[in-house]
Amino acid sequence: RSKPLTIEADQPSTVDLLKQVVVFNGNVVVAQGTMAIRAEHVEVRERPDGHRSAIALGTAGKPASFRQKRDGLDETIEGSAERIEYDSRGDVVRFAGNAQVRRLRGTTPADEISGSVITYDSGNETFSVQGGAGSGAASAPGAGSTGRVRVVITPKPDAASAPAVEPRR
Repeated sequence: RSKPLTIEADQPSTVDLLKQVVVFNGNVVVAQGTMAIRAEHVEVRERPDGHRSAIALGTAGKPASFRQKRDGLDETIEGSAERIEYDSRGDVVRFAGNAQVRRLRGTTPADEISGSVITYDSGNETFSVQGGAGSGAASAPGAGSTGRVRVVITPKPDAASAPAVEPRR
């Protein structure tokens, strides 16, 4: 949070210093430390307490995306959705609309979550996932609108399966 916030975009944008609101359009990239949000439209607000919130909107063909390396681990959380909401106060990211989130160990996908809405609470290291209302045959396959959610959790590599290391003498 103490790192500078950088915002870049392809189209003219506005910065309202009085209202503490920044609105950017066109291939927007928001970066702060190891966090990056990419979207077609991003609105960032700074509250009086110094915390920021952001709303990122994708397009029909290109959802908004989020990526952040986890502190002290060789793990990264990445996700995409039609709408991504970030709140720095609680380090919470909400993915809404055809949401997909995965955790990478190094560069290897480990856990995957999909649903209509996924909330990632970084501070508490928890995810919650909700399904859509479900509209039967009109739903696109895999679109997260069937009412079902999906989570795939892979086991952590354990010491028993790692090669034995001989002690030095």
